[in-house]
Parts: sequence; structure tokens; C-alpha cells
Amino acid sequence: MDPASRLSAVLFDLDGTLLDTAPDMLAALDQLLAEESREPLEYDFGRAHVSNGALGLIDVAFGKLGQAHRLSLRDRYLVLYEHHLAKRTVPFEGMDTVLEHLEQAHIRWGIVTNKPTHLTEPLLDALGLLSRCGCVVSGDTLPERKPHPQPLLHAAELIGVEPAQAMYVGDADRDIQAGRAAGMMTVAAAYGFIMPGDDPAAWQADHCIDSPVELLTLVDRYA
Repeated sequence: MDPASRLSAVLFDLDGTLLDTAPDMLAALDQLLAEESREPLEYDFGRAHVSNGALGLIDVAFGKLGQAHRLSLRDRYLVLYEHHLAKRTVPFEGMDTVLEHLEQAHIRWGIVTNKPTHLTEPLLDALGLLSRCGCVVSGDTLPERKPHPQPLLHAAELIGVEPAQAMYVGDADRDIQAGRAAGMMTVAAAYGFIMPGDDPAAWQADHCIDSPVELLTLVDRYA
């Protein structure tokens, strides 16, 4: 990395990268399935689809539906999930250490997620992270969402760094696409919510990690 663009900030996707939100997201889905007289989704199968958000979970749980019914179930799911936000959600193992390391090294960190603001910020607040992060860009902050690069460019502006000085970490191909298009270093989180058949190594990220603590080596290398 050029000395003029040494690492000054690390940006994270939320679900499947910073936080393991699967237990709470799938608990809400199971409640919705029960309301609709359907069987619960097999946990590991559902977990792999969590990064696709509410509509992705509706599609995998209910199959092909008319659009009005699909959106109605999505809206009901979001109401249920709002009551499950932080019951069992925790940072991935080792992520607390990573965040502490960044803060001690005076490297700012923030979040860029497609999750809507009304779910993102209360969740971060409940976990004591909202006051610590340098910025939060949610799925409805801008007209564009990932894989568009604009949310990442907006985050860099909010946090006060050039895009080339930032690293973006995510567990989906759209995260890597957005990061590359924004001119950031990209890191694929292979420990996250990986869809069946997906290969994070094929996303063309600059780096691929199997656990959050591997970020410590990357941060020290480029900072």
C-alpha cells in the first residue's frame, strides 16, 4: 500500500461479518412460519441465507409467491424480528478483540449494511457498539444499496478518509463488488453466512479470512 494511502479505517458489513445475527433472524422467521402453519426452517440451511435479508429469507422459507403476498410476509417478518433484535445476537468470536485493536491503534471503524436504519441502529445500541463506531450507513440511508459503491463512498466521507485508505470486510459477493468499485481494499469474510455453492475465494477480494482475528494481521500490515 502506498504510504499516502496507509490504512486509516476499516468498514464492516453487519450481518454475517461483524455480528452473528442468525439466531435472532431465524427465530423471527420460525415464528412467522408457525403463524402460517408451516414447519420451521432447518437452522443451518436458513443460516446460510441470512445475508440475503428479509426478502431472501421469505423466498427460501415460502418458495414462489405472488408479489403482494411476498411483501406482506416480509413486512410481518420485520415486525417480528424487531422484537428479537438483540436476544441472542453477538459479535463473531474474536471481533471484540479486533475492534479494541483498531481503537487502540486510532484506526476508525464503521458499518455499511443493507439492513434498514430502524433495525441497524437499535441493534448496535443494544450491544454497546453504536457509540463506538465512526459511522453507520444503512440500507435506506441513500437511494443506492450495495453492490453499488455509493454507500461505501459515503461512509468514507463520514469517517473522514479517502476510499483508498479504507478496508471493507463483507461476507457476500455484493460486498466485495461494492468495495472494489469504491476503490477500497476488500476482505471476504469466509466465516460468515455463505450461501450453498458460494466460494468466497472466487469473489476477487484482496484477502479472504476464515475468522475475525485474521484481520489483526492485515491491519498491522497495512496501517
